[in-house]
Amino acid sequence: MPRFNKIYAGPVTEVTPQVQERICAAAVLPGIALVESGSAFAIAGANSGDKLYIAQDNYLALKGTDDAWPAGDTVIGMEALDEQFFNIRVPTGTNVARGTELTTSAAGKFVLATTGQNVAFVAEEAFNNNTGSDQLVRARKAGRNVVAA
Repeated sequence: MPRFNKIYAGPVTEVTPQVQERICAAAVLPGIALVESGSAFAIAGANSGDKLYIAQDNYLALKGTDDAWPAGDTVIGMEALDEQFFNIRVPTGTNVARGTELTTSAAGKFVLATTGQNVAFVAEEAFNNNTGSDQLVRARKAGRNVVAA
C-alpha cells in the first residue's frame, strides 16, 4: 500500500503543474524521474543533469501510485517548479532526513546525493524506508545546477 495516493502534493495555489505527454518505451512507475529522449520520454539515468520530469500517477485509467504505466504508453511527466511539492520514489533501504539532497539512480528513482553529484530534489520529510518496497517521499525541486558538497 503506498504512503501517498498522489504524486503532485501542492501547494493548492498552484492548481496543477505543467505537464508533457510523451511515449515511453519502458514501463514507468509514478514518482520516478524522466528525461526527454527525442520526441519521447526515457527513464532518467544515474546522477542525471538533464531537465527532469516526474512521472504522474495514471489517473486517466484510475490507477494508483504503485501501478506502472505500461511500456510503450503515453506517460504524463510533470515539470517541477521550486515552490511545488512532489512525492518522489525512493528505493527500499534508503533513509532520508528532512533537507537531504537527492539525485537520480540508474532506475530513475531518487537516492542520496554524494559529493560532486547533481542535486535534483531536496527532501521535505524524514522517512526511514525499511518497508521492503520502494516508497514515495515528499520533496521539493532543488535549484538549477546544484551540486552536493
